[in-house]
Amino acid sequence: MWNWFHIRYFHPMHLQARTIAIAIIALTGAAIVALAGWRLLMPHSVHIDLDRSEYPVIGIDISSHNGRVDFRRARLEGGVRFVYLKATEGADFRDKAFAANFDSARAAGLDVGPYHFFRFDTEGAEQARNIISTLNGRIIDLPVAIDVEESGNPAQVPTETIMERLQALRATLAAAGIPSLIYTNKAGYSRFMRRRISDADLWICSFTTPPISSAVSWRLWQHSHRATIPGIKGPVDLNTFNGDTLAYRTWLKAQ
Repeated sequence: MWNWFHIRYFHPMHLQARTIAIAIIALTGAAIVALAGWRLLMPHSVHIDLDRSEYPVIGIDISSHNGRVDFRRARLEGGVRFVYLKATEGADFRDKAFAANFDSARAAGLDVGPYHFFRFDTEGAEQARNIISTLNGRIIDLPVAIDVEESGNPAQVPTETIMERLQALRATLAAAGIPSLIYTNKAGYSRFMRRRISDADLWICSFTTPPISSAVSWRLWQHSHRATIPGIKGPVDLNTFNGDTLAYRTWLKAQ
């Protein structure tokens, strides 16, 4: 049936307005999609500068991927006080540069500690034995850092299983007289530490100030993945201690 509604709807002026409206909607949608894609793909900040009058004690963490490091230059020219060295991962992986890095860093006068990448799918006691074997009697200045994060780990392992293995790792180290702390990011803290672990120092990876809620106590803060330090080729992770030099020395003596 042909009526006034059809005539009005198909009037040229209405067709033009409808076309314009559709174009505006389409452009708006495209802009939203483009903005979302830009935010997704844009590089996230992985570095923040700190006030060294507030955080005077700085450190680095190193693995074989950093190549040969001149630890003496890092200490004398870069002001580095401590270094964490990649030692182990899971139950059987050992960083090929750990022994050489350990000896060089110790000779350069740095405070040295090992870090271990914790595997969700491996029994904790087995991982602890790998750490102990790799240390091979070396005296460490810093507690073993247990790197606990979802990235690089299987997603299907239940949280309770992960916690059982993590606590077994910590207990086995403690039984051998080896202190430990936990390195993680904000997501890892929420899943694995908050309301679960209260007796471990926290080394937090964060690129915000403050690094985590003011209600959370932390010991070390990794605040850069792209720092420039003399004696090291390319970018390096930079860390700080939560306190002054006296507090840092007191903490070391307590280990």
